[in-house]
Amino acid sequence: MGHAGMEVEMSNRITLPLALLLAVLCAFATDGIVSTVAAQNRPSDADWEVPRTVDGHPDLQGNWTNVTLTPFQRRQDQGPVYTLDEVVEIERPDGDCPANPGTVACGRAESTTGSAEVRLRGQEYSEVYWDRGSQIAIVNGEYRTSLITNPANGRRPPLTEEGQRRLQENREVRSQFNQYDHPELRPLAERCIVSFGSSAGPPMIPNTAYNNNYVIVQTADYVMIKAEMVHDVRIIRLGEPNRLPAHIRPWFGDSWGRWEGDVLVVETTNISPTQAFQGIPASAEMKVTERFTRVDENTFLYEFTVDDPTMYTQPWGGEIPYNRFNDKVFEYACHEGNYSLASVLSGARYQERLEAQGGGDTRRD
Repeated sequence: MGHAGMEVEMSNRITLPLALLLAVLCAFATDGIVSTVAAQNRPSDADWEVPRTVDGHPDLQGNWTNVTLTPFQRRQDQGPVYTLDEVVEIERPDGDCPANPGTVACGRAESTTGSAEVRLRGQEYSEVYWDRGSQIAIVNGEYRTSLITNPANGRRPPLTEEGQRRLQENREVRSQFNQYDHPELRPLAERCIVSFGSSAGPPMIPNTAYNNNYVIVQTADYVMIKAEMVHDVRIIRLGEPNRLPAHIRPWFGDSWGRWEGDVLVVETTNISPTQAFQGIPASAEMKVTERFTRVDENTFLYEFTVDDPTMYTQPWGGEIPYNRFNDKVFEYACHEGNYSLASVLSGARYQERLEAQGGGDTRRD
């Protein structure tokens, strides 16, 4: 479902006719904690062999999810690994409310300042719509406190002076307009162009809301990754790269993959400057390297490195376990030029007319 009230499409989803691999949920249980990621450490998996396609490469096909309670960045006062007691506390639900609720009613912090849209957060949907994770991410048997692992502090590095200048320049340009002046000022996700957060990437990281599910289809020449959010699709070509010209920078960039042993390595360049990562636009020099490694029947490890010397003071990256999603992935029936966008803009024009007539509207941001 989309940003700013675009979940109405759920009833319109249709099943993707893909042949899924049969998977058994591998559990690692300690004091009620269940994890599919820890299966690689179980003695019963000693005889597991990497499933392969007819081409002999590891088979990454099927439905997957990267939803997790582990935050993207680590708290500054924390080490890289949670203790078991911390995990028990973090993963514990509160009655009918999940461990990481999406609603104010279940304990999400209420927003009392900012725009009307911001103040509505946590009150616009019920918990049926939210899925913000129920388990801490486990990699190599460790309960990770952040998805970022490089730098060692688990936090994204600072921007360069040039990066700060470009960010400030973008802010100054946008400050000339009100946020509802024209469609191009609305977020890409609200316009149903690409998802909010970085679901399809690169890098492909979990959002903090819902639909962190993926479908992977693989041939000898291509790997297709479809994110449920906004049904974004990446087509990764395999083989010797024949890169796009520097001035062509499409959504999701220009991705080329190769096999290094049993690891699929994907390098992406030419990332669109309008597809910002957490508000930070990509420079023309940005390159994202991703590594996909099957670790057990129900898990593959996703590693990523972001290298943009124009924007960041150093390369940075992390590790995210993707778990088998034993369910169907439906169409996310969002569309470019979301119908609600016309209502958003016409509502803003209505408020402007009221103000011009000397009237007021208490619903105004």
